Amino acid sequence: MSTNVLPTYDDVVSRYEPVIGLETHVELGTVTKMFCGCPTDFGGEPNTQVCPVCLGLPGSLPVANRAAIEATIRIGLALNCSIATWCRFARKNYFYPDMPKNFQISQYDEPLCTDGYLDVEIDGETVRIGIERVHLEEDTGKTLHVGGATGRIHGATESLVDYNRAGIPLVEIVTKPVPGLGARAPEIAKAYVAELRDVIRTLGVSDVRMEQGSMRCDVNTSLNLPGAEWGTRTETKNVNSLRSVERSVRTEMLRQAMVLDGGGTITQETRHFHEDTGDTTSGRSKETATDYRYFPEPDLVPLAPEPAWVEQLKAALPELPREHRARLKTDWGLSDLDMQSILNAGAVELIERTVAAGASPEAARKWWLGELSRRANAEGVELEAVGATPEQVAKLQVLVASGKLTDKLARQVLEGVLAGEGDPEQIMAARGLEVVSDTGALTAAIDEAIAANPAVAEKIRGGNQAAAGVLIGAVMKTTKGQADAKTVRELVLARLAG
Repeated sequence: MSTNVLPTYDDVVSRYEPVIGLETHVELGTVTKMFCGCPTDFGGEPNTQVCPVCLGLPGSLPVANRAAIEATIRIGLALNCSIATWCRFARKNYFYPDMPKNFQISQYDEPLCTDGYLDVEIDGETVRIGIERVHLEEDTGKTLHVGGATGRIHGATESLVDYNRAGIPLVEIVTKPVPGLGARAPEIAKAYVAELRDVIRTLGVSDVRMEQGSMRCDVNTSLNLPGAEWGTRTETKNVNSLRSVERSVRTEMLRQAMVLDGGGTITQETRHFHEDTGDTTSGRSKETATDYRYFPEPDLVPLAPEPAWVEQLKAALPELPREHRARLKTDWGLSDLDMQSILNAGAVELIERTVAAGASPEAARKWWLGELSRRANAEGVELEAVGATPEQVAKLQVLVASGKLTDKLARQVLEGVLAGEGDPEQIMAARGLEVVSDTGALTAAIDEAIAANPAVAEKIRGGNQAAAGVLIGAVMKTTKGQADAKTVRELVLARLAG
């Protein structure tokens, strides 16, 4: 097979076995940075939230953030990990412009949390993803390459570095390699990251906003022939949406199969994922642990969490997403299939917030899994980014339930919401979409329809109520679809009774 012709996905999974692994970085929502007192607010002016410690100036000494350590332990406990009774930080040495110290304070062979798991649900089946480690480190700064067409260093005329993010507490959650997933590998990768995001959001330790970089994922993918050793993996860096996690796995499976089919070999390297095309391109050859020359951080004392403190944190964990969904399923009277559909769409929290804002579970589910999911799919965005808030959806449904809008008119109002025209009440008024409920106006429209269709009117008087559809259609046309069809039918039949 030619190396420049992609095989089909079905062909790839029929001949190769994928192995995936995910390294997820989560910025913790602490008030101050990991080893200094600088604020962590997002969006500040570049290089205004820095100090000698996070800039790595000579003579500055780090002090560990207790709140970050506690948050990391809580994440580890929620992921069923063992918590170390003694561990320490290490220096991970490498040069890059966004690393002001030329090393990163991280953890190497002594992480804070180890050997856990997270269960995810796919089509009614539970898949257990093993967690290798959860460790704590500091984030890097942010480099902006300008003057080029791609936003990357190649072709740029200059590069700018913002160190505001340098030193923010960063938790890295590393899975064990996950084999045996077959064709479902991309969707299970997405489901894992979605479940992990929900767990961390429930713990309240991060806003996990992937679009802002407070949660980002490195996706490892390899292929091997059935029964053979695992293949060489690639690491697709900084994937920043659930949809892109799934796409990056699928893309790498196709690309690697094309290379292998052509007699080539896979290079262990980092790769960049391109949101616009769904392709990955080569970054740099992947370093090994020895390349980073890890050694214990001499300026920080070891961590030794008291077992009693860890037990207190464990006892205080909130209801986690899996248990929460089980309760909602009962409260909302849903079947397993219904709940799975909501989960697959990433709509659990959106529907829950819509119900809390005043809609029924059935109505909330109808909007989020119907019109809004269709819009999100068409635009290629996550459901929560489609442009409507749960509160707006609840207000829209209240207008439908009160008889001020029909479902058809409500969809027109929703178009206005998604276009940013305001809340449903404002759009309904501005567009003149409220249901015509004035009986006098409806009666006039009905009389006009009867006069224009005398033969139909005679059929109805003769007992053929099905013929009323013609008159109802005429009235709806006159009122521009703003009459309630059920009310019009009742008025037509009453008008022609006897």
